[in-house]
Formats: sequence, C-alpha cells, structure tokens
Amino acid sequence: MFTHEVQIRVCYADTDQMGYVYYGNYARFYEIGRVEALRSIGFNYRELEASGIMMPVYENTSRYLQPARYDDLLTVRVMLKTLPSVRMVFEYEIYNQTSTLLHTGITTLVFLNRDTNKPCRAPRELLERLQPFLA
Repeated sequence: MFTHEVQIRVCYADTDQMGYVYYGNYARFYEIGRVEALRSIGFNYRELEASGIMMPVYENTSRYLQPARYDDLLTVRVMLKTLPSVRMVFEYEIYNQTSTLLHTGITTLVFLNRDTNKPCRAPRELLERLQPFLA
C-alpha cells in the first residue's frame, strides 16, 4: 500500500456558520492530499496534463465522523491500495491534532485522453513509480 500524509491548517474561510469545516471543503483537502502524494514520488500532475492526459473525478464518497474546526491542524492521509489502470482510487483519512479520526473518503479518478475525450490507461511512468509500493 502507498501512503502519504499532508498537513492543512483550517482557516476561517474553510468553516461554515457553526464554525465547522464546510462539507464541500473536504473534496479540496482530498485534492491537496492526492496532488502532494503524487508529487512525493516524483510525479507531477501539471506534467501529466501537459502530456495530454486529464484526471477528472468520476466518483467521490465522504463520511463525516466528527467536525473539524477553525485552527485545527489536520493530517490528510492518502492511500492507494492497487495499481491504477484506467481508474485510480484514492482513499483518505483526516485526523485532527489530537489524532482523532474526523473524516474518511474515497475518490475515483479516470485517466482521460484530452484530444479524444476517451478513457485511456495510466501512464507507464506513474505505474513504474507506484510499483515498489503496490507490488
């Protein structure tokens, strides 16, 4: 399994009227986590797009266990359990500074050829970089 963690400090703009992190912001936390996870293995999302491959979100699932609040220091744990093919499935756990599990989620992205707008296979370079973790 491949795992990567990134920390995010909750700011006022992330919260709703109740002082909780607004539910829609968790998808943004997922994106930050997965982009940094790929960067940690030397794979840059910007370069992927420049090569003509996009990764739109196909499916997103979230489970809200406890609220995150203003000024919490969140740890977003990103996990990949299988090598991608045409789809790439990321799993997430979000903890606060006391290591309390606040949130879990799953996002499925699809590799899409920008020119044809059709699904395509994961780039070889990405597979090679993930192979040592997911063999």
